[in-house]
Parts: sequence; structure tokens; C-alpha cells
Amino acid sequence: MPSTPHGRRLDAVPGPFTPRTPRVVAARRLQRRRDREATGRFLAEGPQAVREALARAGTVVELFGTPAALDRHADLAAQAARADVPVSEVTDEAVAALAETVAPQGLVAVCRHLDVPLDAALARGPRLVAVLAEIRDPGNAGTVLRTADAAGAGAVIFAGDAVDPYNGKCVRASAGSLFHVDVVRAAEPVAVVAALRAAGLTVLATTGYGDSDLDDLADAGRLAAPTAWLFGSEAHGLPEELTAAADARVRVPLHGRAESLNLAAAAAVCLYASARALRRPAGPRGHTAGESAG
Repeated sequence: MPSTPHGRRLDAVPGPFTPRTPRVVAARRLQRRRDREATGRFLAEGPQAVREALARAGTVVELFGTPAALDRHADLAAQAARADVPVSEVTDEAVAALAETVAPQGLVAVCRHLDVPLDAALARGPRLVAVLAEIRDPGNAGTVLRTADAAGAGAVIFAGDAVDPYNGKCVRASAGSLFHVDVVRAAEPVAVVAALRAAGLTVLATTGYGDSDLDDLADAGRLAAPTAWLFGSEAHGLPEELTAAADARVRVPLHGRAESLNLAAAAAVCLYASARALRRPAGPRGHTAGESAG
């Protein structure tokens, strides 16, 4: 297989690929959910996403890049070559066809789906889990996924009729976090709650009408146990059967005049409240610092 002076492996087809090159055409089809599901593959766009995808062994199937981008990110091209991943030079027009952004950054990777079965994810003993129940907005879903990763969550579960985690906007909004946590897709949200409970996690449902205040739970030390947070869509919230199945229905306190928080902001507040409680040093008799011993 030919290579450049930078040592990257190049495809044997001569010349940069164009939008009409069959492999580019096939990759572009992955912008559609039905083709992602049929092939078990998706697109990751930009150097940050490509870097995180390459760091997860066996994930990247092929790397497309313009000559300028491959020179600019020679380390990524070399890393792909070391992993025996084909690196295909493409024209600017081909990258524009593959990318879903207004100003493409010149690199697009074809990746394998990352799905982890629910039982396998829970067998790893995560202490913090985010459940996206019926969430349809890919930007919100990707942002929550990124926040969950930052807060130390071990798994993010897309439950019910939720957005495809491999939607291009969701992948971009996750900023590489898609490749860091266990991504689970589950058809039955109520069954997910039962499995979370069986694994020893406290299940908390977020709702603006919750009977438990987030600050009160934190002050009482009730967030120091392994916890799964249920988040619903901004438009409809959580289904009733899920709020009823949770151990508590939690509202984020609003101290100003805002009517509500958007989904991503509320998720960040809740996940970081748990992250802080889970990392608080243990106090006397095994209680967390600040928790009443009584």
C-alpha cells in the first residue's frame, strides 16, 4: 500500500476521491439513519472526533481527508496507518459532501457502532448513569452525553423512541464523549428502570413538578449513592410511567424569575450534583462529609 512521506497509508485508487467516487458515495449514505442501522456504521467529523475515535481500538474503519487536512493533522493520519486503517485523500468537494457542517474541517472518519448491551454496561458497576428517555433533539442528546462524560458517568442510555446517538449532530455535540462512555440503546424505558434498580442504583426522575428539591437531596446526603438520572424531552418531559417508577421525582430549584432550565442545563446541574456527592471524602462512621450521622 503506498504511503506519503508522513508515513500515512493511502488508498490504492489514484488521485483524490471526488463526491462521485463509490466509497465516498457509500460513506455519504451514512448521513441517513436507515443506512447507519443497516451497516452498523456512522460518520465522525473533525479532528477532535477523529482523535477520540482512533483512541478507541477497532472503531475507525476508514479515514477521509483533504491533502491539506492530512498534512495539518499528520499525527492522526499516522495513528490511523499504525492501526491499519485506510486513509483516503479526498477533494474539498468530497469532504463538503460527507460533512454536515457549514465549514468542514477536512477530516471525516467512518466508524463502527459502539453499542454496549444494558446488562454488560451495568455489570461494570457504574456509579453514575444518564438515561435519555424519548429525547428527540440530537443537539440536546449530544450535549447531555458530553456533560455525563465530564461528570464521570459510566453509561448513557438512549431509551425508548430516542434520537439515534449516531446522528451527525449528536456526534458533533458530544465533542468526542461518544467514544468515552458506554452507549446503550434500549427499547423499553420501564425495563431500563427495573434493570438499574436491580443493579443497585437509585433512580431519580427530573421534572419541574417534582416533590423532591435537588438542593435538599444533596444537603441530606442522598446523592452519595450510585445514581441513575432520568431525563425527558424538553417538549413533553418524562412519560408518566417513568416518573412513577423512579425512586424520587426531583426538581431543580429556580431562584430567579426564569420559567425553567433547558434540558442540557438541567442535566448538567443534576449530574454534577451527583458527581460532587460521589467524590466527597468519607466522614466519621462511613458517612460522607456533611451528611448527618443520625
